[in-house]
Amino acid sequence: MIIFGLGVEDLADTRFALSPLHETMLSLRVLRDPGLSALHMPWRRSVLGRLGTLDTELLMSLVAQRRTIPDFLTPNPTGFAPAFEEELAVVRQARPAQVRHDLLLAHAPDPLPAALHDAVADDPCVAGLRDAICEVLRQYWEVAIEPMWPQMRLVLEADMTYRARQLTLGGARLLFADMHPNLRWQGGELHIDKMISRHRVMASGRGLLLLPSVFAHKPAPPVSPDEPPSLVYPCRGVATLWDTAPPADTTALASLLGAPRARLLSLLEEPLPTVELARRLRVTPSAVSQHLRVLYATGLVARARDGRQVLYRRSSLGDRLAASVGPASS
Repeated sequence: MIIFGLGVEDLADTRFALSPLHETMLSLRVLRDPGLSALHMPWRRSVLGRLGTLDTELLMSLVAQRRTIPDFLTPNPTGFAPAFEEELAVVRQARPAQVRHDLLLAHAPDPLPAALHDAVADDPCVAGLRDAICEVLRQYWEVAIEPMWPQMRLVLEADMTYRARQLTLGGARLLFADMHPNLRWQGGELHIDKMISRHRVMASGRGLLLLPSVFAHKPAPPVSPDEPPSLVYPCRGVATLWDTAPPADTTALASLLGAPRARLLSLLEEPLPTVELARRLRVTPSAVSQHLRVLYATGLVARARDGRQVLYRRSSLGDRLAASVGPASS
């Protein structure tokens, strides 16, 4: 078990961030062990056929037998949503001593894989290994993650919207209540069960960084207790990520409103925020906002503020229109 001790100031500094580098590293777990998540099998099949000349031995060696990942490869984002290149630049600056320490700690008690044998050599060799790792990660990102990153980001942002609402309504207890069964908030401490490591980390004014993840199958704090408190956790909505996007409507409602607005109206049977609508339709939030403005101006949808977000729902007029022409096809 790993325990994070969080004071009042740490809770006040609890924040969310997106990390394309974290997602890249966690996706290697799924690539290496398909049994972790059947949901990602469509993604895995498509990626395996595109790896080509990548050094897959080095790539796969970055995930240990016990599925741990070296901490230097997952630095905490300094902003809300850094670019992959920005995060990789941080990794390129990692000191050889840190690289050596983190690789050995992640793989312990097992020996290092052959692809990582330079980790126990002198500093210039470790620096060369670090640079080789960064290069293969860059190539892998471009092939496996970057093409799907816009859709993944919509899923991640929708989860953060939901979590922020939970925090507003019920504080830390409600925030962590349905995040994962391995998480438990009790007495000012966040307990992370079923972990290989066993240690307690006091935040001591450093706050807590929360990183929703498409590829995480369970909560993942740093391996080392010396790292600042952070937690990667499985986000909601992953089951819909690899679905085929819905085809354009050909119903009467679509003929009247246009396919995008007809699909929006069909989704708004329940109150939803813009970011969740964008995720489901696989378009940008700005595109959804444009259509919502038209639907709102014509009285077909209503809106109401809920905390920091605005929720949209079909109005009674929108309900009657949707019912009169039947459901939109999908």
